[in-house]
Amino acid sequence: MIQTINEYQFTNAFHKMDRGNQFTHRGLLALFEYLEDYEDSTGEQIELDVIALCCEYNEYEDLAEFQEDYSEDYESIEEIEQATTVIMIDDDAFIIQAF
Repeated sequence: MIQTINEYQFTNAFHKMDRGNQFTHRGLLALFEYLEDYEDSTGEQIELDVIALCCEYNEYEDLAEFQEDYSEDYESIEEIEQATTVIMIDDDAFIIQAF
């Protein structure tokens, strides 16, 4: 059974599961938009599993924070995009699919 949800319901689901601090509000909105676009482009529906999304995606405020976790071998967003999915939030902040 699939239920269609909006941005508010998506972000609220994270807070109900005590995962509201996993992503910034802007990050959650960017992730929601990315997942909606993915569904539209593939025709595949995605189940909202907050815990799985928290395990699968990480938000970074900038490249330097990302490099602390992954390495300074990645010198640009473009290099990260060659290794995984990158969801831009603004000019600096982004979400990646963990790898």
